[in-house]
Amino acid sequence: MTPVTTATPAYRSQPGSPPGPLHAIFLAGTVPLFVGALLSDIAYSNTYQIQWSNFASWLLAGGELFAGIALLFALVNLLRAPRKSGQPLTYFALLLITWVLGLVNCFQHAKDAWAVMPAGLVLSVIVSILICVTAWIGLSQRIPHAGGVK
Repeated sequence: MTPVTTATPAYRSQPGSPPGPLHAIFLAGTVPLFVGALLSDIAYSNTYQIQWSNFASWLLAGGELFAGIALLFALVNLLRAPRKSGQPLTYFALLLITWVLGLVNCFQHAKDAWAVMPAGLVLSVIVSILICVTAWIGLSQRIPHAGGVK
């Protein structure tokens, strides 16, 4: 009788490497929330309908929640990483910067709707670009190499 061994994905066997499934869900969830806030800001700047500013505020709050949870996962991964430099550190730093700028954007959107522009739009553009780059870096590690398992 031979023992049965199961293959595990390579990224699970190395602490501090790519994000796990739950981490990836929260990271990927931030992208449509922050980009949706940007689109709402664009709509508000074109129409001056106050509801677009409200939409942007709620989308930013959701993006901040998801980004905050992903940031906690990234911190744990960074602390568990054998090497505290390179891609894990870059990913964590970008996510932290994105979260902080998103928080500043939330404070900007907490003002009166007429006072949101143009700073709210500029911050939304910056945060949207940063989260897309951050998600690209964070999730590109999850792609398994040829064969998928080691």
